[in-house]
Amino acid sequence: MKLNIFAYFVILVLFFSCTKAKNSSVEEDKAKLASLIDSIEKQGNVLMREIDLLADFYDSLIQNKEVILQKITKDKYHFTGNYSSNTPDSDSLLSSVIILTTTPDFAKARDEIRFTNGLDSMFAALFYKYDLITQIYSNSELQTSRVYPSYDVVNILDPNMDVTNFNFFYEADLEHNPEKGSKWILDPYVDPAGKGWILSLVHPVFDENELSAVVGIDITIDNFIQEFLENLNGDFIIVTGKGDIVGGNASAIEALSMPPLKNHVYRETIQSDNFRISDFNLFSSKSKEVRAMANSFLLENQESFEFIDEGFLTNAVSMQFSLINWYAIKINFESQ
Repeated sequence: MKLNIFAYFVILVLFFSCTKAKNSSVEEDKAKLASLIDSIEKQGNVLMREIDLLADFYDSLIQNKEVILQKITKDKYHFTGNYSSNTPDSDSLLSSVIILTTTPDFAKARDEIRFTNGLDSMFAALFYKYDLITQIYSNSELQTSRVYPSYDVVNILDPNMDVTNFNFFYEADLEHNPEKGSKWILDPYVDPAGKGWILSLVHPVFDENELSAVVGIDITIDNFIQEFLENLNGDFIIVTGKGDIVGGNASAIEALSMPPLKNHVYRETIQSDNFRISDFNLFSSKSKEVRAMANSFLLENQESFEFIDEGFLTNAVSMQFSLINWYAIKINFESQ
């Protein structure tokens, strides 16, 4: 009887010790996730303040367009057809400018290019201020597009496109953005200017009560991974509320039964021609337990998940961003 009581006591001690250790590990992981989210959101807030200033400057150009046009004695940009004739290496302070064939009024669009040329210096200063930024741009209702730094616009951009049909434009309109402020486009998309998979921050610019243009800041997923995830100690992924993987360590992504990575590197995979971000969705994992984890984190708002049948995986810990509908997840292996 005494032996049984002693054995029972030992089992209780071991149980509570393991529980305490597990809880401690979860709390440590949550602290790491909180730090990761904080660093991303701080940078996001900085860029939001910057694009607010950029939109204010654009607004001042609109308010003073007649005065600006009267003072212009020489065109800054010359056009070959719909495209500005400058090449990417001709002047580092020039943007790529295009007046699309879908413009309702080419003459007005040409004047719009003239009175908004002051954007170039603002774009350049902002671009060189932050390594995270891939490109800065403006698109207008008159179907003008200005992108910095300049790129091979003739061979990349379709002159017949309608910029108002793209989410980097309509997500800023009154229907999608009634507050008229800066807005993150949280679902990655393929950039029509050839920069690959993009995350965007956009801000509308109004002429009186009419949407005149949208300014935007683009971040490639590649740059995002380099900035926030590449040197992290541990295995992390960041997913949208839909379960799409925005970024992550290659080891974590492969462990979650996702499609094979190119050269075992997620950064190289997202640059490949056949990459589809929908393939890298937690709910599409070949693993039943990974799909259950996604359900637990994204639909049930649970903070931790225990793997039972995966073998080399022990558990995962999740934390939601405070400003956007994203989740940071830490994946733990048996050896960790």
